[in-house]
Amino acid sequence: MFNKMRKNKEEDASLTKEDVLRHPIPNHVAIIMDGNGRWAKKRALPRMAGHYEGMQVVRKITRFANELGVRVLSLYAFSTENWKRPKTEVDYLMKLPEQFLTTFLPELVAENVKVQVTGHTDGLPDHTRRAVEQAIRETGGNTGLILNFALNYGSRAEIVAAVQQIVKDVQRGTLLPEDITESLLSSYLMTGGLGDPDLLIRTSGEIRLSNFMLWQLAYTELWFTDVLWPDFTEQHFLQAIAAYQRRDRRFGGVSAR
Repeated sequence: MFNKMRKNKEEDASLTKEDVLRHPIPNHVAIIMDGNGRWAKKRALPRMAGHYEGMQVVRKITRFANELGVRVLSLYAFSTENWKRPKTEVDYLMKLPEQFLTTFLPELVAENVKVQVTGHTDGLPDHTRRAVEQAIRETGGNTGLILNFALNYGSRAEIVAAVQQIVKDVQRGTLLPEDITESLLSSYLMTGGLGDPDLLIRTSGEIRLSNFMLWQLAYTELWFTDVLWPDFTEQHFLQAIAAYQRRDRRFGGVSAR
């Protein structure tokens, strides 16, 4: 087994786009972008410098995912728990969507990328919400990659809100208790039309989900790396996809191999 792991690692170091395109590409890739602060600390820079560099990586990986034919790219940009961070950092993080979308919106439009947001946008500052709404509006007709930002998002709160809405619909008589299925509950979630992620990538060496898409990730393939998000490259993205392509997805059944 260890020889196989070593061989895979050596092969992954020289992967090309053409290599992974020979096999099925995951339709929906989700990324927990972690390590911006540690990247900055290692360089004796303020944490905000790490967040800025991370924003540049978002642009690079979005473009590359689109080239590979990924249909949905979900990025965990700001969680409901991130409000606990120092105010100066939170204020800067709330400016990043505005900077990113203002700077790269023409490119997103030209590349046929459609912007969506998963999260409680009503809790965002006005300037952040306006930038997000503009990007959604101006890319609404695009048919390529869906760039889905999880912004002010928490999965437990999402599930609670979905259950509350289901209860209301049952009380109104528009829904019967026996109508409640897994697929129906999924349709009430914020990600209702996106489909569950096929592959989850988390950077920076942390091995947890951090309240991200807990329902949706039930059968997602997980890939963790020690690489900090600002250092994440197209090659790392290829390595994650290659690892996904080597796995036997049984969804609780028996392997066909």
